Amino acid sequence: MDDTTPGICVRPGGLADAPAILDMLDSAVAWMNARGNTEQWGTTPYSQKTGGAARVERYTTENAPYIAELGGTPVGAIVLDSGPSPQMPIAPAGEPERYVRLLVSDRQRAGLGIGAALLAHAVEETRRAGVGLLRVDCWAGGGGELVAFYERNGFTATDPFMSGSWPGQVLARRVD
Repeated sequence: MDDTTPGICVRPGGLADAPAILDMLDSAVAWMNARGNTEQWGTTPYSQKTGGAARVERYTTENAPYIAELGGTPVGAIVLDSGPSPQMPIAPAGEPERYVRLLVSDRQRAGLGIGAALLAHAVEETRRAGVGLLRVDCWAGGGGELVAFYERNGFTATDPFMSGSWPGQVLARRVD
């Protein structure tokens, strides 16, 4: 459990959480689109994207998912892996690492520190595993707001990259 943000508890996730994660992803796409951001995740609801539901199911069965709850209701999710997605143009770290594959929170509860609580939990899980490096990649467009979010949470920008026309940024945080 993680009590860095009052009222938010973080627990291990699993396949039963896939529908809630898909709902959060769908609402995140709608929220971004309403703000004029159609580049980060496109305009199609995540659950309707080819392979979207299957990817979330893989995240909940093949990776290490964690669910943030507020009053027993899922309000966020983070998925950890041992390295970046092989589909992304990102080199492995060259040392053991934990890698944030997904971070999403319920946009109706924005500003409550859900993302920060999940990242704090990821730091603790990385430390518990005896691993000294936690990395994440994110969309670097839109004025860099997402990059700034990760920097506010203790990450340092390392390697910018392009995935087609999608600008990305790798960020790292030492946890040893």
